[in-house]
Amino acid sequence: MRIPPRFTVIGGAAALVSTLLLGAPAGAAVAPPAPVSATSAFSAAAVGEICYSDLPSQAHDTLRLIEQGGPFPYRQDGSVFQNREGVLPSHSQGYYHEYTVKTPGSSTRGARRIVTGESYQEDYYTADHYASFDLVDHGC
Repeated sequence: MRIPPRFTVIGGAAALVSTLLLGAPAGAAVAPPAPVSATSAFSAAAVGEICYSDLPSQAHDTLRLIEQGGPFPYRQDGSVFQNREGVLPSHSQGYYHEYTVKTPGSSTRGARRIVTGESYQEDYYTADHYASFDLVDHGC
């Protein structure tokens, strides 16, 4: 299992905002944005935002395990998330990793996941098995 790299806070919120909005570190040269296609417009609409405090308690447990580096309850946890649905912003293979959020009463992994990106606190929650995602706001 590969644990994704997690960047430490560099320049505080500016680095996080720069990475999320521009896809590059703060101060880096950024090429003009590519034209928006129908697919990317759909994808952007499918990614919302959720306050950390609004996540189910099992998601909090999963995020704690990610920060600790495990151990994880399922062998698939930490595997590369390929973003085949194209809902999350496009990045190179290996940028995203997925982790199971336990579903009480379910005998399977269920549909809930945390998908992490390489940027600091770039955590996405899905309750519908990748149909939509919410970026976790760790500040609320």
